[in-house]
Order: sequence, then structure tokens, then C-alpha cells
Amino acid sequence: MDKGVQDYFAAVPQPRKQKVDTLHRLIMEMYPRAIVDMKYRMPTYRFGDGWVAIANQKNYVSLYTCGYHHIERFRTKNPAIKTGKGCINFRDRDQLPLQDIKAVIRHAIDQPKDSLP
Repeated sequence: MDKGVQDYFAAVPQPRKQKVDTLHRLIMEMYPRAIVDMKYRMPTYRFGDGWVAIANQKNYVSLYTCGYHHIERFRTKNPAIKTGKGCINFRDRDQLPLQDIKAVIRHAIDQPKDSLP
């Protein structure tokens, strides 16, 4: 793993460390051959043309994708979890709905330019 990514993970404070670690492990289990490096100052996972990134923010942990269409279903199924145009922001109190997160990751990486069916 890229040294910058290792340093980033080492600097993540509690209680967000567990969420960041869980997201990292989930992505790596799904795409073990993904290239993991620092893009836009956050760990980014690239496989083929697709990518996702995770970031520790001041008040939450974010999962970034390359477009809103990747998170539409997630947003509908999880209205209590804050979302942006192409990202999901997990606050400390939010549980990680892992199956729904897997669907977002899979869509962002496998269908980077497609909209949801």
C-alpha cells in the first residue's frame, strides 16, 4: 500500500478509525487488485475506469464516488444518512449498512459511466 495511504490511516482519530478501517477492508475484499493511492488528499481505490475514495472529515467519514447516480439507491434506502452529490457522509452515530455500501462501491467501480438501471 502507498506510504501516503498508510500515513493517512495512521492519523485517523477515534471514533472514526473503525469506520475508515471497515470501509477500507470492504473495498479491498471486493477488489483485492485495486490500486490504492492518494488522490485529492484521500485514499482512492481504482480498478479499471472506476474508483471510490474514503476520507476522514471533521464530523463524519465520507465515501466518494464519481457521480450521484452511484448513490441514488443508497440515498432512497437510507434517508437518515447524509449524502452529497456523489458521496455518502457517515456521522459517528450512523451504522454502516454494509450491503448497501457494497452496492454503491460495485456500481461506482464496475459501471463508472452508467446510470442505475
